Amino acid sequence: MAGSAEADDARAAAGVIDSGRGARADVEQAHAGSDAERKNAGGGPGGPGGGGVSGRLRSWVAGFDKRLIWFVGPTVVVLAAVIGYPVVRAAYMSFQQDKGLDPDTGMFVQGGFAGLSNYKTWLLGDCGGGAWSCVPGTLGHDFWPAVGITFFFAVITVSVETVLGIWMATVMGRSFLGRSLLRAAVLIPWAIPTAVTAKLWAFIFAPDGIANKIIGQPIAWTTDPWASRFAVIIADVWKTTPFMALLILAGLQMIPNELYEAARVDGATAWQRFTRITLPLVKPALMVAVLFRTMDALRMYDLPAILTGDSGASPTTTMSILVTADMRQGNFNSASALSTLVFIIIFIVAFILVKFLGANAVRTQDEQRKGGAL
Repeated sequence: MAGSAEADDARAAAGVIDSGRGARADVEQAHAGSDAERKNAGGGPGGPGGGGVSGRLRSWVAGFDKRLIWFVGPTVVVLAAVIGYPVVRAAYMSFQQDKGLDPDTGMFVQGGFAGLSNYKTWLLGDCGGGAWSCVPGTLGHDFWPAVGITFFFAVITVSVETVLGIWMATVMGRSFLGRSLLRAAVLIPWAIPTAVTAKLWAFIFAPDGIANKIIGQPIAWTTDPWASRFAVIIADVWKTTPFMALLILAGLQMIPNELYEAARVDGATAWQRFTRITLPLVKPALMVAVLFRTMDALRMYDLPAILTGDSGASPTTTMSILVTADMRQGNFNSASALSTLVFIIIFIVAFILVKFLGANAVRTQDEQRKGGAL
């Protein structure tokens, strides 16, 4: 009896082993079949399931909704006509020669291909006699000073506006009587047209204006080099700080009040709550505001042009003012080269802000959505 029982147990164990081997073989065959199907369907290294570029492209095309073309297509066409064509046209004109006297022959020319001569005029100060041959008083000589003044305005104004904008947004974010009225009043300087703002501050900085009467000194705000620059900075800060405050306030509204209440319970001071909660959480909105404001400051034209003058020799001449000054002399191709350089400079600054300083609104929104999904 014992021997028959042991024999039965051995046969049962052998059956289990055989069934296990059969199941494993079936699984291996199933995997082999699925691999073959993926390869046949293009799921290998170059297929949709693989890591190849062509596979990812086929996967994207397969999942692309054709209806998006009717929504995005018209916008792309309009942007190409309104933005793309002027940029391409300006780049083409920058390689053409302006009508006038040829410095080499002294003869009047109707234009033609100029190569990089327009860019050499601006970047190297080459007015026909080699590098740095442009004499003072010519627009080619004023390019690098205009670049320095433009970045000086951008750095100072954006820095001051960021600090004041954070302070104003913090105040407007609190709950108190008359908060809506304060928010509306703060936006008034930003809503005023820039030309009106320039004229307003021109009256304030006049020789017998309010500024000199308050200071008690006859400062030449519109003619002295450094006084005129600070006059432009003061006027620009007054006008555009509400814009910074508005964008930063939008970021502050997204911070839950529970974080501040928990920090108060833990004994955190107001400065610790500001540096540990407010600044880290408002940074995405803050960097987007800095990006927009920096690009706007690098294109500054109307405020210094109206307040202190729009000639190339002005102590507040920016790159945009220099472009219009060159166009008034009839040098449209040379001005196109300068406008192309301005476009490239602004693009590089924007790329640095987005790539290295985190001023990327799209990526920030994606991260927030992922965080909310988690």
